[in-house]
Amino acid sequence: MPKYIFITGGVVSALGKGIAAAAIGALLESKGWKVTIQKLDPYINVDPGTLSPFEHGEVYVTDDGCETDLDLGHYERFTNLTTSHVNNYTSGKIYFHVISKERKGDYLGHTVQVVPHVTDEIKEAVKSAAGENFYDVIIVEVGGTVGDIEGLPFLEAIRQFRYDVGRENVLYIHLTLVPYVKSAGELKTKPTQHSVNNLRAIGIQPDILLCRADRPIPYNLKKKIALHCNLDFDAVISAHDVETVYEVPLNFKNEGLDLLIEKKLGLPHRLCDLTPWEDVINKIKNPKNEVNIAVVGKYVGLRDSYKSLTEALIHGGIANNAKVNILWVNSEDIERDGAKIHLTDAHGILIPGGFGSRGIEGKIEAIKYARENKIPFFGICLGMQCAVIELSRNLAGLNAHSTEFDPDTDHPVIYLMERWFNPRTGQYEIRSVDSQKGGTMRLGAYPCVIKKGTKAYEAYKTKEISERHRHRYEFNNKYIPILEEKGVVFSGTSPDGQLIEIIEFKDHPWFLGCQFHPEFKSKPFKPHPLFREFIRASLREKPSLFVSLE
Repeated sequence: MPKYIFITGGVVSALGKGIAAAAIGALLESKGWKVTIQKLDPYINVDPGTLSPFEHGEVYVTDDGCETDLDLGHYERFTNLTTSHVNNYTSGKIYFHVISKERKGDYLGHTVQVVPHVTDEIKEAVKSAAGENFYDVIIVEVGGTVGDIEGLPFLEAIRQFRYDVGRENVLYIHLTLVPYVKSAGELKTKPTQHSVNNLRAIGIQPDILLCRADRPIPYNLKKKIALHCNLDFDAVISAHDVETVYEVPLNFKNEGLDLLIEKKLGLPHRLCDLTPWEDVINKIKNPKNEVNIAVVGKYVGLRDSYKSLTEALIHGGIANNAKVNILWVNSEDIERDGAKIHLTDAHGILIPGGFGSRGIEGKIEAIKYARENKIPFFGICLGMQCAVIELSRNLAGLNAHSTEFDPDTDHPVIYLMERWFNPRTGQYEIRSVDSQKGGTMRLGAYPCVIKKGTKAYEAYKTKEISERHRHRYEFNNKYIPILEEKGVVFSGTSPDGQLIEIIEFKDHPWFLGCQFHPEFKSKPFKPHPLFREFIRASLREKPSLFVSLE
């Protein structure tokens, strides 16, 4: 029987439940426990795939092609876990399953209700996280904040769970806010007291409190919180701000959280080895080098839109013992002002993924600036597509575009591929402009074959790789001969050669675009090869860039 840890949040959203869940997972893994983590999201969407990045931040994609909450990225970066569709359930997915069962007659004429039918479905979803593997601990993060109407069925389900599997097998951890009131000059515990009272009114008494604050929680406040929230003193954990999120597991260790979890769940004590985390933190805090990377995007107003990308750049810095300064550039500003004014200080330029025509010409202009000034360039998904458009226009002289933005373009170098082979299912996928938006892109892990003697091969050092995708539009193979004549190298393709996965440009220190999202597979202990090499190239070209600017 696995042990279950349920993590809830109170007072306000965005306190970092995902980081807390991931850090607890890392802490338990460092003691040798086998851990998986699941996210339960109360919103009605079946998945976040159709949500704007401004609405919900980044959409994270799993190997099996599931569009999920960005917190699954934290889970994978902090642990050895490879997530799948069972690691993220929304209200929409739960209700979809319940209604489908009702339509098939599975409930045998019973009135379908939130309790027990919806709550039972949620409990089955939680149990599904174990899959075919046996995990010692299953950590379940419940999205939203205590008091949200849409979250009530999930809280009721996890309340029941303790009675279903035994009290000794369930632990409730509540993450709450202890704000510092500047005018009073002190931390205030009342919001935490109210949040715990709300949770207790639902029937859940938290076993452990993680108290978020901008500074460590002092002894006297921990004692006060424990008294008012019906907890032991050692069950009040200071989850204060740290310089980097990768310090959180060490902070939890210093607070004794690992020992507390073992004690409350009846797990035998094991020694903890956090040496790899200490090494990572040391490299982040004491870098020998420094580099400026301009990220030219359209969602830069909400940094969570590029969460995995941001972390992957940090990982690339770790691999090169360098601090990566991210210069956030709105592509619409480049359309208005030109590239030079916004990119002069950049040692490397990255164009991330995205959807829609807004800001596209600014991205294309940024790529032209990188190519002409020999600045290392990295294009991801839409970034690769924009690179193809730029090269087609300015080197091949074509009036080129993507049919996503101009359906009547003279030269559709990027177009909607309506049929492709999915190696995971062994079947061909069929799409059209009229297909539903949700879950209809080329999603998840696809194989790629890399050509030797290229920058891509130099990075991966292997001929065959697997990377995760999330896009609808592909490179039009009709234009391969034209662009090859101009120095474009098609260094990565699908095994059958039908899908272009990686492009490069010969006459440049480091110019590479990939159709997939390498940021999804980068970890602090294993930086992604392309991010590692992009940062390395940006550092290598940095001196010559300064000379040219002088």
